[in-house]
Amino acid sequence: MLKHTLTRTAASATLLTLSASTWAEDVVENPYGLSALWAQGDIVAKATLLILVLMSMGSWYVIFTKLLAQNRVMRYAQTAQDKFWNAGDVRQGAQDLEADSPFRFIAEKGLESAGKHTGLLGNINFNDWVTLSIQRAMNQVQSRMQDGLAVLATVGSTAPFVGLFGTVWGIYNALVKIGMSGQASIDKVAGPVGESLIMTAIGLAVAVPAVLGYNWLVRRNKVAMEEVHAFGADLHAVLLGAAASGSAKQ
Repeated sequence: MLKHTLTRTAASATLLTLSASTWAEDVVENPYGLSALWAQGDIVAKATLLILVLMSMGSWYVIFTKLLAQNRVMRYAQTAQDKFWNAGDVRQGAQDLEADSPFRFIAEKGLESAGKHTGLLGNINFNDWVTLSIQRAMNQVQSRMQDGLAVLATVGSTAPFVGLFGTVWGIYNALVKIGMSGQASIDKVAGPVGESLIMTAIGLAVAVPAVLGYNWLVRRNKVAMEEVHAFGADLHAVLLGAAASGSAKQ
């Protein structure tokens, strides 16, 4: 019985020793990680890494700010649906909307075009003149909504190549150091080359969110612009109706 107990105790001690040694191996710091890349990299490698970081920060900033802007446009669209079309006239309806609402901007441009249909502009058909004015206003709204999307497209298309440049530069420097040292063992080759490949991974990690964010925001822009175009078409009909009613009364 005592012998059996001692055997079990020895086996348990062996397992604990193996577990401790395994845990010690797991917590060994990787000497070829990102910190080593930064510490051992030259000015070109560090500049490339900083560029990738700035590109990532810029793309995430654009994604969040454009998302908030699109949510505001959709909220303004709901406000226009609830308040504008229930007003007594177009001017009152425009005043009921928020000051920075794109729908108020379009309504004010429509009213401005209707009031400026005089002089040389009076030679243009009223329908065509109002249509052109509202279309210009909607184009300005669409242009503002697309601000920043070019940044995402640029980051998504160039970040992998920036990362690849960092990898090529790192491998070049690693091969130069290996050639100068005259040692080509696996530990001398695998470390520097592995560090260089981190640049490609970072470039892909920067590019993928930018591409996905760009496609998502473009789709949301189309949905928001459908609301804008519907509002512009209805406003155009209202202004024509008001003009025809005024002419009939005269």
